[in-house]
Parts: sequence; C-alpha cells; structure tokens
Amino acid sequence: MSVASAAWPRGRALWALWALLAVLLAPWRLWAFNDFQKCTWQVVLNKFERLGEHGASDRFYDQELLDRVGRMFRMLVDSPIDRHEKYLGFPYYLKINYSCEGQPSEDLVRQGHLTGLKPVVLVTFQSPVNFYRWKIEQLQIQMEAAPFRSKELCSAEEVCVMSWYTPMPIKNGSVVMRVDISSNGLGPFIPNERFYVNINGFLKQEQDARIRFTVGDELLELLPRYFLNAPSRVLWYTVDQSPVLILGGIPNEKSILLTDTNFKDFSLVELSIDSCWVGSFYCPQAGFTATIYDAVTTESTLFIRQNQLVYYFTGTYYTLHESNEGSGKWVRVLANECIKRLCPVYFHSNGSEYIMALTTGKHEGYVHFGTITDGHVSFEMLPRHWSVCQKLAVSPCFIIWAVFISDESTILLLVESEVTPIKKLHHVVSYSLATDDLEIIYVLPEFIPDARGLECLTILGTESYTSVPMVPRGMFFNPYNNLLFIWGNFLLQSYNMENFMYLADFPKELTIKYLVNSFQGEMAIVTENEEIWYLLEGSYQVHRLFPSKSWEIHISLQAMHQSSLYSSNETMVTLFYEDSKLYQLVYFPDEQRGRLVKRLVPVERLLMYKQHSKRYHLERKGGHLMLAFSSLCPFTVLRLRNLPNPQAYSRQERYRAQPPYILEPGGFHTEKSLAVYQGLVYYLLWLHSKYDKPYADPVHDPTWRWWKNKKQDQDYYFYLASNGLSAGGVHIDMDSYEKIYNLKPEYKLPERIFLDKGNSYRFSIFLTARGHGFKTMQSVVMGSAFRLHSRLQVGMVLADPGCLEVVVAREILINRNSVLFSITLKDKMVCYGQGISGHHLLKTSLMVKVVGSSGNCFQNTHLGLRLQVLELEGNLMVPVLIGCPPGKRLAFDITYTLKYNRLQNKHYFDCINMDPEMPCFLFRDIFYPFFLIQDLVTGDSGSFQGSPLDKTNSLIWTTRTTRTTKDSAFHILSHRSSGIEWLCMENSPCHDTIPKRFFAPDFFFKVLVSNRDVDTSTYCDYQLIFLLHVHGLPLSSKRALFIVIVATSLFLGLVLFYIIFCLLWPFVVKACNFLRWKINSLIATESYYTYAASSGSCSLRSWTMSREISRAGSKVVEKAGPKQPWEQLHT
Repeated sequence: MSVASAAWPRGRALWALWALLAVLLAPWRLWAFNDFQKCTWQVVLNKFERLGEHGASDRFYDQELLDRVGRMFRMLVDSPIDRHEKYLGFPYYLKINYSCEGQPSEDLVRQGHLTGLKPVVLVTFQSPVNFYRWKIEQLQIQMEAAPFRSKELCSAEEVCVMSWYTPMPIKNGSVVMRVDISSNGLGPFIPNERFYVNINGFLKQEQDARIRFTVGDELLELLPRYFLNAPSRVLWYTVDQSPVLILGGIPNEKSILLTDTNFKDFSLVELSIDSCWVGSFYCPQAGFTATIYDAVTTESTLFIRQNQLVYYFTGTYYTLHESNEGSGKWVRVLANECIKRLCPVYFHSNGSEYIMALTTGKHEGYVHFGTITDGHVSFEMLPRHWSVCQKLAVSPCFIIWAVFISDESTILLLVESEVTPIKKLHHVVSYSLATDDLEIIYVLPEFIPDARGLECLTILGTESYTSVPMVPRGMFFNPYNNLLFIWGNFLLQSYNMENFMYLADFPKELTIKYLVNSFQGEMAIVTENEEIWYLLEGSYQVHRLFPSKSWEIHISLQAMHQSSLYSSNETMVTLFYEDSKLYQLVYFPDEQRGRLVKRLVPVERLLMYKQHSKRYHLERKGGHLMLAFSSLCPFTVLRLRNLPNPQAYSRQERYRAQPPYILEPGGFHTEKSLAVYQGLVYYLLWLHSKYDKPYADPVHDPTWRWWKNKKQDQDYYFYLASNGLSAGGVHIDMDSYEKIYNLKPEYKLPERIFLDKGNSYRFSIFLTARGHGFKTMQSVVMGSAFRLHSRLQVGMVLADPGCLEVVVAREILINRNSVLFSITLKDKMVCYGQGISGHHLLKTSLMVKVVGSSGNCFQNTHLGLRLQVLELEGNLMVPVLIGCPPGKRLAFDITYTLKYNRLQNKHYFDCINMDPEMPCFLFRDIFYPFFLIQDLVTGDSGSFQGSPLDKTNSLIWTTRTTRTTKDSAFHILSHRSSGIEWLCMENSPCHDTIPKRFFAPDFFFKVLVSNRDVDTSTYCDYQLIFLLHVHGLPLSSKRALFIVIVATSLFLGLVLFYIIFCLLWPFVVKACNFLRWKINSLIATESYYTYAASSGSCSLRSWTMSREISRAGSKVVEKAGPKQPWEQLHT
C-alpha cells in the first residue's frame, strides 16, 4: 500500500488546496479543543514481585494464584475482615501512567497525583465458550488505581517517579479481558481508552527464568523482505473469544505474527513445524513453499495451513481446562488429505468452536468439519454418505468456500462445476448436519448484470448482462442480520438466501480478496490490488476509501502534522475491526529496522472529505467571500432519550472495589497495602463465584456474607482509622466493596440486548430537522383540511420479523422544528422454546435508519470526527439475543420456607447437630417449599410464581395437588400448593433407614426442581438441584415388628428370670449358708488334726537329730587328736 502509487496525477499546489479545504471544513467549535493537550493512557503488566520497578513490563502467561498475601491479613487485627479466611493474590498488577505530547511522562504523573487524578479501571471478563463447564455471565469489576512510588533511588523529599497500580484479576473460564481506563474527573483531561489484556497460553518460563514461546522461536528483527510489497492477508479468529491472534502470509517463511493485545504489541515467531512435502498423484501441488497460507485462532487453539498440510497447537490455559497442559508440539491433522483452504467459523455455539477444511484430490467435493471443545480437536468428513459432486450429478466440481450457520446447523457451500471447458456454473448449496440433506438454494448468473446506472439491482433473471464472466471467490454470512454476501469480481447480498441484489457501485474490473466485518453494521472490502472499499450494511452504496481523493487530503494533513503513522513507502499487512472501528496494520521500512504500526482508518473523515469536496460554494458575507458547504444530512441534532437502565438488557454484572485507605500522609501505598488490595479483590470475586448456590441467602447480595457480622462495628473501625490506630496502617472500608445494581445509561444503546419471553426495550430518538422540517398537505381525514408532514423519517429493519416486532410512535414538536420518535422493540414469544440461562440464544438484530443519513451525517466531538450512529451516524444495527438471559436463576428460599413451615405445623424441630447452612425438616411434618427467582444482574429477587414439577406415584413423597403433566408423570406444583407429605415407602431409598446412634434416623434427599414445559411465562428452563435434610424417619413395619418382638422377648425373659430368682432366692440363701457352715466345719476339723500330728513328729525328729549330731562330733574329735592348750581355751 503506497500513497505514491495513488492514481491521482495532481500537482502539489492542488494537493495543498485540498488540504486547506479540509482544514476549513472543521466547524469553529473544534478550535476550542486545541487548548486541550493530547494525552493518552499507558498500561503495562508487572509481575507481583516486580512491583515498583521502573520500566518493567511483563507478559501475561502466569495463571496461578499466589498465597503471599495471607500473612498480611493475619496482621490486620481490629479490622472488619475475617483473618481466618483464605486470601489469595493475583500474579500481576496493572501499572498505569499517562503521557501528553511534548512533556515528560514522569512530570505529568506527579502533577496528576497532586491535582487529585486517580485512574478508574474497569475490567470486563469475556464469558467462556464451553457453557457446560463454566457459567455464562457478563462480569465486570471496577477498581480505583492506587499511587505507588518507584523503588529507584530518589533525592527528592517526597517522590521522583511514581505510577498507579491495581490488581490484574483473573477468573476461571475467561482468558479475554478488556481493560477500560478513565479519569475520576480531577486533574488533566485524558480521553477514555480501552486495552486488551489477554492470557497468552503459548508462553512458558524456562528454568533460567527466561520466557519463550512454545510454538516456535521468537525473531527479533522485522526484515523488509517479510512485509515489503507482500500482499495483505486476512485475520481470522473466533469473535470476542480469541486471546491470541496470529497472522501468516510472510513469503517463503514459516513464521507468523502473534499478539495477545490486538496488535498493540506483537512478536514475530518462527514455527517449529516439520514442513514435510507429501504431494502425490491425488494431491497435486504446483510447488513447495514455507509460507503459512491460512491461520485461524480460537479460544485456546491455533490452526495453520502450510501447502496442503494442516497443524494445530493447543495452549496451556488452566483457567479454561483446569488440568490441561496444552500441546507439547504442533499436531498434524488430516494427514491423508490434501487441504486447499481453511474456512473460519466466526462464532461459537453449543459449547464448542468450529473450523472447516476444504480438500482437493481424491476427496474433492467433501468438507472436513472440525470441532474444538476444551482444546480437543476432532474432524468429521461431510457429507457422510456421498460427495457434493455425486449429489449434484456433476463432474468435475469444486467447493470454493464454506460457511457454517450454527443456529440452523447448516453448512452453505459455494460449488463450481464445469459444463464445458469454457463454461462454468456456480451454485450455493445448503447441507444440513442434522438430516444429511443437500439442497441447491441459488444458481449464480454466468455473467455480471448490467445495472444501467443503478446503485443496486435485484436479480430476477430478466435483466440484461454484460460480457464479463462472474467469478466468485468466497462467501460471508452475518448471523445477526442474516445478510449473505457472495463476492469475487462482484458483490451480491441477500437477506433471505432467495432474492439476491447486485451492488453495482463496486467495479467489475476489480476482484475482492477478502471481507472484514464489524458485526455492528459495517464492512470493509480489500481487493487483489490492495484497494479498500467500505459498505454500510443496509445501504447499497459502496465507497472507495483508498486510493481516493479523500485519502490524499488526509495524507496531506497528516504530513502537515508530521505524523509518524504515515509514510510515502508503506505496506498494508492486514485490515481488521476492533470495537466497531477499522484498523490497519502497516509496515514501514525504516532506515535501521522496519516497524509495524497499528493505526485507525478514519472512515468518517474520508467520507466527509468525499462529500464536501463536491458540495461547496462561495458566499459573500459583508465585504468578504466565505467558503460554505451544503450538507446532505437531513437533521442537525440527534439525541437518544428515555433510555432505560442498561443492566436489565445488557446483563452486565459489575462490582466495585476501592483500594484500602492508608494512613501515610503523602497518600502513597506500600507493598503491604497493595497486597491487601490484591486479597480484597480476590475475595470479592470468590464471593461472587460461591454465591451461585442452591440455598438463597436472607439478603440477595454476594457481599452480604462478608460483612454481616462486622457491619455493626463500622463506626469503631472508622474511629481507629481517624486516629491513626488501624493495624498495619491500613483501613478497610466495608462500603467500598459492593455490587452495583443501578448503573445509569450513558446516552447510547447497549452493545447487545437480551430479551426474555415477551420482554420489550423502549427508547426515543430526538431529531431536529435541517431547514424547514415540515410541510402541510391537504387531507380530509378526521375532518381536517390539512395535516403536517415531516421531512424526517426513521426506518426500522428487523432481521427476523417473525420473532420481533417494533412499534414507532411519532410526536411532532413544531416550535422546536423537531420530531420525537418513541421506539418499542418487543419479542413475539414464538421463536424460542425453553433453555438454560445464557445457553443457545437466538441471534438477531434491529437496524435503525434515519432516511437520507447513510454516509451523509457526521458529528464533531472533542475525540475527533465520527460517523453519526444514531447519536453518531443515523444508521445503527443493535444485536439482539432472544432466549433466557444470563444471570437468572432459581434458588431455594430457605428463610421463608422455615418461617411458613413453623407457622403451618405449629412447631419446628431442627436436627440435634444443627447446620445453619442446611436446616433440617421433621419427617412427620408437612413440607411447604418456596423458591425464589433471582436476577443476579439487577438484584431483583421475588417469589417463584411458576410451576415446578414433582414426580407422580412417588414412593418418597406425595401431594394433594391433582394437576399433572400431559403424560401424568409429574405433579405440577405452585406456590399455593398444599405441601408435600413424606412417605418413604418400600423400595424407596429412604425406606427402612437404620439409625446409627440413639436418635431417630435422618436422610439427605437430592431434589430436582424444574419448570420445563409447564411454565409459559419465560424462556428460562430453571433447573435447581439441592440437598434436603430430613430427620425423624420412621422404621419399616417389618423392622419395627422385629424390634418389638425382640424387645418383648427380652422383657419377658427378664421378668421370668426375676420371678424365678425371687422364688428360689430363700432356698439359694439357705443352701449357701449350709454350704458355708459345712465348709467352715471341714476347714476347722482339718486344721486341728493337722496341728496335732505335726507337733508329735516334730519332737521325735528333734531328739533323733541331736543324737546323730553328738555322735558325729565325737568321731571328729577322735580323728583329729588332742587339742593344743590355746585351742582348748578357745573352745
């Protein structure tokens, strides 16, 4: 893309005249905004441990929560938090600064802090694809950034370098996060800005702490041969779900551009694939190249096509797949197939994402339909029993493109067949995945129609044609407005796939290379020679943006401003939409190294230049000639009025979390206070996730449990903080952590509108006409001779008029030269059955058009010139989703159930071991359950007035309610039912429950409550499963009889034993006494005789022994001889 190559041979003087003309186009109001500095927010990620490091910037790959903040909370005595709870932290902080042209950022941040500036951060979590695993919700958290000094050495008394920080929260099921930065209204004026901060699951940390890609090796240089003069390529991804975007097409290199910030920054990665050549006789290839031709990204998986080979790589996303480790290397699929093209599927459905691969060679005429669920990839070859060519009875035939329509489970195929070597026919074929049926829905003309000067032409078959053959290249389908585009060297569109219109503004000499759609009513077209065209859906005018005279004016003005975003030597890499704005990725070959720049395509400004360059004249005012322009816009003022509160329709849940108050005089936070902030934000989101439980709390708010026991001491905690006595120098204000239910409209319509059965959305449009807006017309209606006719007209286009209806009431305000249109959009209650909250929603839309405003109406704002989309454009497509909106649930109203049961049964007996989270109910009491319908978004909570189901002929319980379903399988209960009686009959699980202790047995019932097929007031299929604790269950009759018999037998046995014992006791005592006397007598007699005998024998034995001793002694003396005198003396 080169400005120098634009085909407008004009002189420099004429270019300067056009530039001056463009400057003069700006109204005088814009000159006042020159006093404002052009300031922008700057946001980077910092790891938890790198807080306060100057110049630090980290990549978002770590998904593990940190437990380092728990010790901080244990220090916070006399605080409203429960120090025994588990508080975790997130791995990253958001570091926020701002910069203005011509001033150092460090000085500006200090100045902003001293003037009271505090950035307000709004983090929006994208809902997950797999709603079977994760809950569908639109969740936001609003935080205020906290000032923090840099850790660098500072010679100043107070601060040298500082920044603002907030935790960067992560949430299970979400890998795409939008971060909106705005000001708190103090300090300098800085426009709001949005950043995409997505988790990159294709990065990992090595043992040496270096971060590297798992898909390949990062290249550090952007060589000119990678991009210079290379054709642009299309960017394919799952809309709103892909955290990482990839772009191939680098000539002769197996490299891709990879970004997780929508190309605010990016990396060039050389892929680690084998690049095998497997061509064969059934898979012909003209030549081999390393170029990555097709690249598609989904929520967690990357797909690429190189030659005829297809690979995929699944990232590591613990927040999505819990235990999934991701792919270790690129995985080759469809190894035996020759793939000529990958076709993307832009929207997920049924909890999965999809991709299609078109084959050539032996399986020509088939489509490989890929399904991606939780990172697992599988392919199925369709049609299942025959090829498309066989069904159409043509040969040869080729499938050029495929489009999947998820709401109808249908694949549209663009098929080319050869009638003769020089004659080809093209069909649009519909294939149903459910019935395996194939149907031709349209046959394209052989030649391009002759529009004869018209902007569009409805093809009926009777029109004349040119001699230029119609060569289709692809198709595109918008599921919101049911617009089908067929493109090539022409552009066809259809709302019903039956009647097609040829848009003649697009020249037949050009060929479209790819389309880019915003899914908000705008579409950009890129041709083979890199021209950019623009189409506003619902209109028939196709505008050329580049090259054009308007583009030359814009380039001249940018050169006057010395903008670094434009160059005379540049190459467009890709074109894409982001938040309804068109962006280019452009390569500049600088002298030292090339650079890639993401820049906004000023569509509105280019269209305005185009309009005013043809409609200007000179007017004499006083003594001077003034340049004047005539506007084609039919109105001068457009405003939206009477907008309802958005949350009921946008279904956005929002929490607010302020940083804890610190007692430091300078207002700067410390590492400890920011760690506390991390833990508080984590606990707030944890309460949100745990609030979706069967038993409803007495107060319908997730934060109620956090402060329910501390709220009465709020003044005490404030007293401690006011006197500087708070522990750790941190004060936690309980009112700073809440859920917001009353968001006000911001003078614009919601991004999307959710409608339940019979719901309606109302708003008004106020228009002030340009010039005389009314005229009188003769009429005889209602006896009046004249009636007013307004030049201002508003048209409504419904994508599905069978599902939606719109009513417009007009009020003419003559004295203000204005008209007020009151618009009511209502669901017809016929296009949807019943579904789980947020599941399988029907996509449709409402398009509002002010007649004559398409591409002609503009509004000047301090943020620049924009198209006037209703409030800005005069044309707007509002996406509408019909079905059960996210955030609605059925809950067991335990509080009122206990109260009503106590009133009806005159008593209430809880279990012996009471559980406040699950109270017990007595078996013999009548059970009266009550349920709540709770809206988690708006905070509404009311009694369920619908009809839950209870199985008939149940062995567990019964009811007196006689109303049943058609098959008589279930009782249809209501809030006025007479209650439930417990039975627990034979063959039921609770029958004959054996008590484990001395108390009556208890039982836990798993109860399913549903309103499916019996509640006609809503699209919501409420399904509630909860445990019910019932105690005091009776024993079965057999077991009771057995226990009675056993107990009676034991009792009678004891009585009989007692009687026998009483009768025999005297005889037993007498016998015992006699026996004891006898024993005593025997013992006494035996003792006497024993004593006498032992006395006699002892005397005789003594005499005998003494005699023997004396004899022995005399023998010894005789043998020894006579003793000596001293021996005798001694003896």
